[in-house]
Amino acid sequence: MRRRAPAPPPPLPQRAGIDPVRLRLPADPEGRWADLGSYLAAHYAGGPGAGAVVRLLAQGRVLGPGGRVLRAQDPYEPGGWLWFHRDLPAEPPVPFPLRIVHRDRHLLVVDKPHFLATTPRGSHVTQTALARLRTELDLPGLSPAHRLDRLTAGLVMFSIRPQDRGAYQLLFQRREVHKEYEALAPHDPQTALPRTVRSRIEKERGVIAATEVPGGEPNAESLIELTATRGDLGRYRLTPLTGRTHQLRVHMNGLGLAILGDPVYPQVTDPAPDDYRRPLQLLARVLAFTDPLTGAAHRFESGRTLQAWDDRPGWEAGTGGTA
Repeated sequence: MRRRAPAPPPPLPQRAGIDPVRLRLPADPEGRWADLGSYLAAHYAGGPGAGAVVRLLAQGRVLGPGGRVLRAQDPYEPGGWLWFHRDLPAEPPVPFPLRIVHRDRHLLVVDKPHFLATTPRGSHVTQTALARLRTELDLPGLSPAHRLDRLTAGLVMFSIRPQDRGAYQLLFQRREVHKEYEALAPHDPQTALPRTVRSRIEKERGVIAATEVPGGEPNAESLIELTATRGDLGRYRLTPLTGRTHQLRVHMNGLGLAILGDPVYPQVTDPAPDDYRRPLQLLARVLAFTDPLTGAAHRFESGRTLQAWDDRPGWEAGTGGTA
């Protein structure tokens, strides 16, 4: 089996910590596309990028290997490469700092604030941990070893060199990273804890909330422990043994203990993206693992605290983003 040749080096630098879009032109045995413009029109048909790519071609902002400017009328070349930068959307700045917990030649660990996405996705592009760190630390090769929800604060790992990324990602795939989270939620004395929750969680693409499937084969497992109480408020240690989307939030909600400030569980609300008054009370507190490149035993802890523990009035479960 012949190995596919690697992509040529991009002719465009990063912009605000964001890589250019890269496309490889597919085979066209039926001769459907006479020129580059007709292929790109078909590729982006019906999407928000359709008009944008026409404009980029007209402005000479689509480049081939070596920086050659590509035009709509250029012949279609199967197997060819092209790059371009999308126009970046205006984003409200997330006014909270990223704190560096650890840095060596291979690994960067940061303490992420609430409301900052880990990587570019959807409307969050430059206001993400990855883009900001690449720019602030001048580390264009930085890449995430895993992801943390935008609404969750706490520890996130990045590989500094592209060639090291796979080794750190493999730690998570093999479940060789011990993770502990802290959450604030209502305290119900009738809920027996500690307990291990196992269920099947599924998330449909384009639907914000994940759901538990009654009677389904379990694919998510979480250890839930109560560590302290203050009136009707509980502090919980959550240890995920798997990594499904929204797993801890879904499992806490399933116990009737929806995490404070959650805008999705038990009810989806629609807080403004720049409303920072009521962060989700969930924190990635601990990461512990053996470094696959150095052999060092690491244990990192977040220095952040959850706001509602000392500021209880007005906080209710499932009402994130409201006054």
